[in-house]
Amino acid sequence: MCLLLLLTKPPAFHSLHFSCISESVRNIVPYRRPPAESQPPYLYEPYRSTVQRSPRQPLVLLPHTLSEITGPVYGHSDVTEADSDLTRQHAGEPQGERIIVTGRVLDDNVRPVPRTLVEIWQTNAAGRYRHSSDNHPAPLDPNFTGAGRALTDDDGFYRFTTIKPGAYPWRNHSNAWRPAHIHFSVFGPAFVTRLVTQMYFPGDPLFGYDPIFQSIADERARQRLVAEFDLATTKPEWALGYRFNIVLRGRAATPFEGRP
Repeated sequence: MCLLLLLTKPPAFHSLHFSCISESVRNIVPYRRPPAESQPPYLYEPYRSTVQRSPRQPLVLLPHTLSEITGPVYGHSDVTEADSDLTRQHAGEPQGERIIVTGRVLDDNVRPVPRTLVEIWQTNAAGRYRHSSDNHPAPLDPNFTGAGRALTDDDGFYRFTTIKPGAYPWRNHSNAWRPAHIHFSVFGPAFVTRLVTQMYFPGDPLFGYDPIFQSIADERARQRLVAEFDLATTKPEWALGYRFNIVLRGRAATPFEGRP
């Protein structure tokens, strides 16, 4: 409110509102930083591309300011219910195993994060992205784009209907294959708080061979990236259900890409 008043009130009021802003800055409670072993490092040599793109100097951690913990939020007028069902975005049905993925977005105090934008993207059932740079010999599905979005409800729940993605080769090392996964993006309360992670499926035999999954040192943190099969979410004669909660901060935080 103080920031809005600065733009609408005459100069005589500015000193009062600057004082209000200064008081807000002094009262900032920073986010808890996650334990280092629970997040993937920028440099993990078995994941070859990190050798070229990782920083060569120690990171400088900047203090959290109003820009990090508050700010404008993304509107929801363009997000429709159809956006969260990736099986109904084309004229026909996509090929593959239909699944339902649901869960909650939670803060570090296990409180729900309502009305936040969750986006997903993934391969089709054959393990191919609908992208010009993905040209490995697997078929494209004309009825599957592989992208969706949803807003969490008042209790922090999101829900997607999609197709279980396939594994795919990625040339990181000899005979390298990525486990089946879905990419998640979560937009927080400010422009700088977007977080990106990946959700895996239980029992995948490729876990032990995947340097991206193995780059997280803490086994318990790695398991927070694996969805749980959920019979309550499963829809009879229609789709298996999986539950995947996303915890933004704290000791139980979900591992995210590019977070120091």
